[in-house]
Amino acid sequence: MANTVGLGPTAERFGGSSPPEGTLQLHSASTMHLFKKYILLSVVFVTGACVLVIEIVAVRVLSPYYGNTIFSVSSVITVILAALSIGYYAGGRLADRRPSYNLFYGIIVTSGAMVLALQLLALTLLPYMGYRLSLVSGPLVSSMILFFLPGLLLGTLSPFAIKLQKLRVPEEGVGTVAGKVFFWSTCGSIVGSLGAGFILIPRLGVNEIFLGTGVILLAVGMIGMVISGAKKENVLFCMGVSAVLLGSVFSTLAAAKADVMYETDGLYEKITVYDGKYKGRQARFLKQDWSSSSAMFLDSDELAYEYTKYYQLYKIFTPNPKEALVIGAGAYSVPKALFQELPEIRVDVVEIEPALVEVGKRFFRVPDNPRLANYIEDGRRFLHDSHTTYDIIFSDVYVSSIPAHFVTKEFFEIAKSKLAPEGIFLANIVGDLASDPPSFVLAEMKTLRAVFPQSYFFAMKSPVSEELQNFIFVGHKSEKSVNLEGSAFYGKLIDLSRFDFDLYPLLTDNFAPVEYLTAQIWARRIAEER
Repeated sequence: MANTVGLGPTAERFGGSSPPEGTLQLHSASTMHLFKKYILLSVVFVTGACVLVIEIVAVRVLSPYYGNTIFSVSSVITVILAALSIGYYAGGRLADRRPSYNLFYGIIVTSGAMVLALQLLALTLLPYMGYRLSLVSGPLVSSMILFFLPGLLLGTLSPFAIKLQKLRVPEEGVGTVAGKVFFWSTCGSIVGSLGAGFILIPRLGVNEIFLGTGVILLAVGMIGMVISGAKKENVLFCMGVSAVLLGSVFSTLAAAKADVMYETDGLYEKITVYDGKYKGRQARFLKQDWSSSSAMFLDSDELAYEYTKYYQLYKIFTPNPKEALVIGAGAYSVPKALFQELPEIRVDVVEIEPALVEVGKRFFRVPDNPRLANYIEDGRRFLHDSHTTYDIIFSDVYVSSIPAHFVTKEFFEIAKSKLAPEGIFLANIVGDLASDPPSFVLAEMKTLRAVFPQSYFFAMKSPVSEELQNFIFVGHKSEKSVNLEGSAFYGKLIDLSRFDFDLYPLLTDNFAPVEYLTAQIWARRIAEER
């Protein structure tokens, strides 16, 4: 037995001595056969995962320029599906003509290089192009430029793998081979989808995710080329191109962050903090996706953006508030103002983006005090579940894209039910007063008036101008109207008698085409600029 220690079960079967050379060769050949039989299935699992990672993260690439809208989501899905369908067809034809492992792995290397190239385009071309295209057509055009070629190349792999796998295991039928390939490819897609949503996006930035996806594809492709016996010069060429692309991506990322104080990809949006000048004074800005949503003067606590000053309307409608709710933290402009001005008030702040709480404390002088409580939750759900009666509810969630469930009659009804008698609901809305249908602002006015008979609307620039501007909507939970004459806000009060509200829809949970309505605003702006 001493002679057999450590030799393993194979040696024991041959009486403690090494097995015959032919047996070792047979065992090695069997292992290699299994490896070659399942290597393609492993590869399509990885590439299937990469396809879904790209598809999900693609929306985050577009949202800083077009918002996280239905147009962005639909455009990405449409382009990826179109690319995959053409890739399936082209891959099948190519595989029949040239069923080569070197070509198969070469396509994977090329797809990895294209992922890195799309990242370069997203960093260089998209900032220039994104703000010049409309919110409707822009996502589709940008998706075609950025995501079509990587999607097409990755789409060729499944039919190519079916052809190669059939040649590898001719004893299996075509249906069995195709079923296995699509099974493992789809399993990879499931892993990629869950991984992107639950692991990658919450922990890594969009740039890091695309960089990692590209590197994985390059590594899989080049390892496959080596195993399949590709020419050394071809492998070295792929390595050289990959090195150049990686170097370009890293240098571009470093240059892009040079003027930014802080930047991160949050759970729902891209967050950027930078310093600059506003009204001739040094200020710090918060950018959420494409929207510069908040600003703070560095030399004082004076509110920077005009719309934030309208929180002071409480002095007219409900002079002694004790409980306030702010939905949408941003840079905490309104919560801080209420907190500092009213020593006995308690302010609840509800924000769905977890990163903004720490950003506020780190960059925007948000106090750490029990009178200012933070909740990471959807604002409407929080309001529905809350047992607190508020004197003030300030809704400021209408930034890079407008959540449809915050503009409907049902939402306003929930808000009204949580207000104390004489309490006020305020909302910051961006749009224009163009009276030609469709009009988001006028439809939203009609909807608020359906819930709050005592409602008031203020324009930050001019109550008669049709230019793009901020509006403050006020719903007063009261049976009597309030005379605003003589107040500092009276000059910005909109005269509703000049609008025929029968022309505009009532927005409900069943019907709230917010993206379409807001797209018309930007279409008018672009037409005017031309």
